[in-house]
Amino acid sequence: MPTRDQHSIDDDWLDSDAESQAEDSEDEPTVPCRYCRREILEDCDRCPYCEQYISSEDGPPISKPRWIIAGTLLCLFLAYWWIFN
Repeated sequence: MPTRDQHSIDDDWLDSDAESQAEDSEDEPTVPCRYCRREILEDCDRCPYCEQYISSEDGPPISKPRWIIAGTLLCLFLAYWWIFN
């Protein structure tokens, strides 16, 4: 049966291990979660705080460039003008 001194030695070892893990995590790149805005590791699949899955499909929609929209409207206008004139 372990004595009280052995328990305190084990606890000291666990405390120093936790400190070294905290120092290691500071070096890893983080990004804000899209849902709760807390800092999470960049390669996480799921936020540990709000438990939402992070994927590229969940990102904000990418808007079309203005020249594509303007060109489409111009083509529609020319087709309309050609058909009805």
